[in-house]
Amino acid sequence: MAEEPLTREDAFQHQPVLADQVLAAFAELAPLLEQRGDGLLIDCTLGGGGHSALLLAEHPRLRLIGLDQDPTARAAAAERLAPFGDRVMVVASNFADYTPPEPALAVLADLGVSSPQLDVAARGFSFRAEGPLDMRMNPAAGETAAALIERLEESELADLIYAYGEERLSRRIARKLKEQGPWGDPAQPRTTSELAYLVAGCYPPAARRGRIHPATRTFQALRIAVNDELGVLDRLLAQAPDWLVRGGLFGVISFHSLEDRRVKTAFLSDERLQRITRKPLVASAAEEEANPRSRSAKFRVAQRRSA
Repeated sequence: MAEEPLTREDAFQHQPVLADQVLAAFAELAPLLEQRGDGLLIDCTLGGGGHSALLLAEHPRLRLIGLDQDPTARAAAAERLAPFGDRVMVVASNFADYTPPEPALAVLADLGVSSPQLDVAARGFSFRAEGPLDMRMNPAAGETAAALIERLEESELADLIYAYGEERLSRRIARKLKEQGPWGDPAQPRTTSELAYLVAGCYPPAARRGRIHPATRTFQALRIAVNDELGVLDRLLAQAPDWLVRGGLFGVISFHSLEDRRVKTAFLSDERLQRITRKPLVASAAEEEANPRSRSAKFRVAQRRSA
């Protein structure tokens, strides 16, 4: 049962990464469901509903609460999950702000930016298409990337790009961006292409032709900051174990080292959890070939301790 009326969004087509690994790791839901009769899965980053659809099909007694702050994603997920009827509830929420109505058998979070968010120019996530410099997961709230660049002092911007993008040229990039302001003037809207061009210009000519675009790390840093991605991940890692029944599963798919280190540390140090995956599960060569965005994905799983 959807929490709100949602319409079809054909533009949102999302291929879930590590689908086989998620199904295999969550196979332990079967005995829990057999013991309890039914149970709840909380998909903290519902997206297009790909992982959830696979898990609901695999476990017919499983119910779902799917969380997402992106209205386009919720619309697409509601359509994709409609065949599962009242086993599904779609909720407009960031997972850091959510409190579940009952203990869950499993919690899943895919921390990646979905293909539609990257590919739709109007969302402003990607340097590969001309679009407004936005980057908000929730397009109706919060500060845009352009406004963030305008608000920060040069040194603050450099520190942000270095910390969240691990960009060695962060000070040069910050200086260039502040020199080329203003960034927050509605009468002079700035674009993703402008930002990418300015960042690339901070690199030596030979370095601009590498496999990774010079603006990749700066875009990552701004997106993380705009959406407080590491802050909300820290809150999820702190609270999700308390959402789980004893023996329940907690799985997180991360896409860069800043996230993965946090997940690894939490799963090792949290006394409520028992680590299931000693090393992260990664994509097969075949999946990497079929879906290049899976190449950086890492999946870690932990279980709520019985005592």
